[in-house]
Amino acid sequence: MNAISSRAIRIDQHGGVEQMKLVNATVGEPGSGEIRIRHHAVGLNFIDVYQRSGLYQLPMPLQLGMEAAGVVEAVGAGVTHLKAGDRAAYASQPPGSYCERRVMPAMCVCKLPDAISFETGAAMMLKGLTTQFLLKRTLPQGGLQAGDFVLFHAAAGGVGLIACQWALALGLQLIGTAGSDTKCALAKTHGAAHVINYSSEDFVARVKEITGGKGVKVVYDSVGKDTWDKSLDCLSPFGLMASFGNASGPVAPFAPGILGPKGSLYVTRQTLFTHISTRESTQAMADDLFEAVTSGKVTIRIDQRYALEDVQQAHRDLEARKTTGCTILTL
Repeated sequence: MNAISSRAIRIDQHGGVEQMKLVNATVGEPGSGEIRIRHHAVGLNFIDVYQRSGLYQLPMPLQLGMEAAGVVEAVGAGVTHLKAGDRAAYASQPPGSYCERRVMPAMCVCKLPDAISFETGAAMMLKGLTTQFLLKRTLPQGGLQAGDFVLFHAAAGGVGLIACQWALALGLQLIGTAGSDTKCALAKTHGAAHVINYSSEDFVARVKEITGGKGVKVVYDSVGKDTWDKSLDCLSPFGLMASFGNASGPVAPFAPGILGPKGSLYVTRQTLFTHISTRESTQAMADDLFEAVTSGKVTIRIDQRYALEDVQQAHRDLEARKTTGCTILTL
């Protein structure tokens, strides 16, 4: 097969949404360890905003996008877990999913169960795998047991709504925060034991009230700058502050010495791509996610759909916190 054309979203420099341009990219044959995939739907994530804006610096020009689902068209030498015709989904480096077709490394691409649609597959991989490593692998001292309290910021977002449901299935008491009463209600209906509107309530005081003054074992925080300091005050002694995003901006430098008086706290900054750095780990995490979804424990809520050419508006809405649940680009 000769090189084929694929519509794609590319930026030539970091900046605002106006940097994203619809172009025709050339797609060739997969090399060793690679596949070519035709996308049916593409996932939208806050990491895409970081990469576009320059918070995460990447070489230019850059084709954006970290997750998608579709059908494998061809496989390169050495690829044994996929074949042409397979339904597949992924969250994977390098970026490039905002397109119709691409050639990419096969390592993090997983066969998509027939029971899961392409749209759901595109919406769930990055956010669902993130939830998996948070609730199953990013654990406080002694782990988490049924009945334990955890605090989860942005509980009405794509990761948050998955976390609310999965935490409920694990027997955890998830305290979810969000910026409006509507978003709080959404988190509650998806399994949050308690919800806090941080726009109108002091979330530290409410967490202490809910937990009888003890605090939570772990805070999962993708908001960053705006929630960091108060989140530390929500933790019980030896509690874990687990940062995994910067929606409000990066956390300012802090002195580790403050962690002692606050209760000998632990701090970690997690990223999905460390967890999916091997084929075995990626598949094990994906199998856990697929089971959670096909069993009905977790429902993937897609609240926004945009055409690929409307990606600028999709990013505007995401940055303005106008979105809930998951967002996809349709092709």
